[in-house]
This record gives sequence, C-alpha cells and structure tokens, in this order.
Amino acid sequence: MIMEELKCEIEKWLYEYFKDKGTYNKKIYEAMGYSVNIGGKRIRPILMLLTYKMYNKDYKEALPAACALEMIHTYSLIHDDLPAMDNDDLRRGKPTNHKVFGEAIAILAGDGLLNEAFNILFEEALNKDKRWLKVGHLIGQCAGSEGMIAGQVVDILGENKEMDEKELRYMHKNKTGALIKGAILSGAILAGADESDLKILNEFGEKLGLAFQIKDDILDVIGDEKKLGKTIKKDEIHNKSTFVSVYGLDNCKDMCCKLTEQCIELLNNIDKDGSKLQELTLFLLKRDY
Repeated sequence: MIMEELKCEIEKWLYEYFKDKGTYNKKIYEAMGYSVNIGGKRIRPILMLLTYKMYNKDYKEALPAACALEMIHTYSLIHDDLPAMDNDDLRRGKPTNHKVFGEAIAILAGDGLLNEAFNILFEEALNKDKRWLKVGHLIGQCAGSEGMIAGQVVDILGENKEMDEKELRYMHKNKTGALIKGAILSGAILAGADESDLKILNEFGEKLGLAFQIKDDILDVIGDEKKLGKTIKKDEIHNKSTFVSVYGLDNCKDMCCKLTEQCIELLNNIDKDGSKLQELTLFLLKRDY
C-alpha cells in the first residue's frame, strides 16, 4: 500500500512541476512532461523514499530529490529510444518521445530533463544543508561517464559482439545498477544514516541493481509486450550480449533468486524497519512488467 501512495505522490509532484510552464519555449515542457507523466514503475524514486523512511518518517522532505532522479531516468529513456540508439517506437505503452515530437525536440527534452534535475538538487542544497550537495554529487556520478553513460557506451559498442562475463557485469552495473544504487544511497544520506549502514546499503544497491537487470533480460525474452509497455526481444534484434544469452534462461532465474535472498539478508543487518524495502525487493523478483 505504501508503495502505491509513494507512486501517487511522485506522479503528482512531477505533474505539478511541468504544469503551465514556458512561453515561446512551451513545446520543450510539453515534450519533457509527456515522457515524465506517461507512467512507469517509478522504482528509483520509490527506492529513495523507502530508504529515507527507514530513518525519517517525513519522506516528503526527500520528494524533490526522488523526482529529480526520475527526471534523469526518463531523459535516459528518451535518448535510448532514439533512432541512433535503440530505435524504439514504444515506451511505457505509448509512442516514444521522438515519434510524437520529432527527433530534435526529443533530444532537447532529454537534455532539458537532465539539467532540470540538477537545478532542483542545487536549489535544495542552497536552501537546506550539505547533505543535499552530497546527494547531488552522488547522483551526478551515478548518471555520468563513469556510471549510467559508461554502461550505455559499452552496450552500444557491444552490438554484434560476444561479451565476456566481466564486461557484461560492468555494463549492467553501470547502465542499470548505478541509478538504482544511487537512489538507495541518496535516500539514506538525506535521512542521516551512519557510515556502517551506508556500507550495507551500498552492497544492497549493487545486488538489487544486478537482479533488476537480469530480470529485465529475462522479460525481454519471455515477457508480454502489452504488460511491459515496450518492444520485446530488442536485444536479440540488435544482437546484444545479455545475461540470458551468456548464462541461459534457467540460470538467470536462479541468479535472480539468489541475489534477492542476499538483498534481504543485507537489509536484516540494519537495525531499522526495512520491511517495505524487502517487500519492494521481492516484488522486483516476481514482477512480469
């Protein structure tokens, strides 16, 4: 129930943020708002808020950071879907941004979302305390050339090529895992978690990010396109290495289960109520979208 409440809060905040913005540049806000507001699981901001709630019940204090992170995630999806990258027509069950607004505006919408996210984080840092600055720096690293973008680069260069296990793990640790880990650590930092807990949550975030990506690779093979809201078998079409292509479907299912068990064990080592984070971790294992 709390996850649905958080999702509603996130979507309300994002809708209000882009509502009635712009003059001659109004089109860019329409394009940014289109991709941000067409739904999605909102996993990254929910992870941030649930981690924050382990230490501080007033999660609304962290909403701007959570929504900024969702903007960054959404910008990456807009750019991923472009013809120069994955060339997708469908995202979250709707036409992709460039199919609605054209490639030029889609590129600028992604750029706009990235910059807007950091405007939000910097404004909070100016008005609050150093923890917000620390979180802004962390999110910048997770989204940058040694984080999400690093994984995207390896993904692009990996087309029509067999990756070894080390390169495959590097790709997904960064492409998918970096923002997931960043969401968890950001929530903990903003709530004032101590260093010992941050160390545990860092490991939790890495394992959860890997499990999330393996599950995505599984769903790309056996998922329902209508439930997923995006094109399936993309990796096969682009001849990309995935966990399924390297390890096989059954092994990937086992890996997901083991990583999830390890995630739960790590949360049990924190002297806080991590039951909602555990609930979300199990949901991610069992999801079909």
